[in-house]
Amino acid sequence: MRSAFIAAAFVVIASSAFGQAPPPPPPGPSPAYARAATLPARIQKFTATPDSIQPGQPVTLLWATENPVSVSFDPAVGKVRPRGTKTLSPSATTTYTLTVKGPKDQVVTQTVTVTVAGTVAANVAPAAVPTSVETPRMPDGKPNLTGVYNSAGGRDPFQATLKPGAEKYKVVRGPTDAGVYADCMPTGVPLAYFVPYQWEIVQGLDKVVILYEYLHMFRVVSINGTHPADPDPTWMGDSIGHWEGDTLVVDSVGFNDRTELPGAYRHSEALHVVERFHRTDFDHLQWEATIEDSNVFAKPWTITRTFPLRTDLDKVDEYVCENNRNYKDLFGK
Repeated sequence: MRSAFIAAAFVVIASSAFGQAPPPPPPGPSPAYARAATLPARIQKFTATPDSIQPGQPVTLLWATENPVSVSFDPAVGKVRPRGTKTLSPSATTTYTLTVKGPKDQVVTQTVTVTVAGTVAANVAPAAVPTSVETPRMPDGKPNLTGVYNSAGGRDPFQATLKPGAEKYKVVRGPTDAGVYADCMPTGVPLAYFVPYQWEIVQGLDKVVILYEYLHMFRVVSINGTHPADPDPTWMGDSIGHWEGDTLVVDSVGFNDRTELPGAYRHSEALHVVERFHRTDFDHLQWEATIEDSNVFAKPWTITRTFPLRTDLDKVDEYVCENNRNYKDLFGK
């Protein structure tokens, strides 16, 4: 999804560079990242080389997609990475269909036909989609949450109730504010799930590691551990976990006060976040985060999301925010 973000960021920069001031940024995540999460998916390239072969000869399929939720092609191949190649040797003339699913249930398809000399078109049905795949289990019987998941996305109007006198914690962005992600600093929790980059769970018996592709952030969750009596304030906090049946509950404290919450709220070092992870089926992880801060909010408030499993990805990639510039000068006066 990197190319989607780059495209969105370019729209913001270019409009100012050519003398057309963009509209004021909305509250919440910076406009480029917010737009990146909703840009439609598209197929940049899908080719077969060569597209005409003799029986027994190989053909290489090449594809490149942008901003996908999932990518697959038929017949017989199934889910694949957003970009890649695959070498096949069809025994008969075959039409391959690339299917890309994007935000908001978008579906885009494209086909290529490989002609095999002396054969007629193969009548091959699309790969069967399993109706039920059992959720994997750890040796101790707990659900195995390991995998790469898509971020949450969305532009929900989160409405927390501020305490009287805590209005200063509500972020109000002006037309020159480049947004919460503009300084390339760690996002904190739970905002880490709202950037349009994948994240990963690596589960062990006594620890769960959560890896966020954006900014190469990570958290180590100690199962049945305890918080330090006086934790040093950090960007991502101190996290411990325990199991309630098949649900992993992660309790996090020890945050600094330099991050932002969904809905454009600041917080104090008293921030307390409790997350609940439940694998509802093989392909989906249900997540709930309850946020409380006795200095800011009148009562706890909750966010829920369902994260799709990226079976085409076996790990998150490296992300380096290098030489990030301040975009304020690019906005119109």
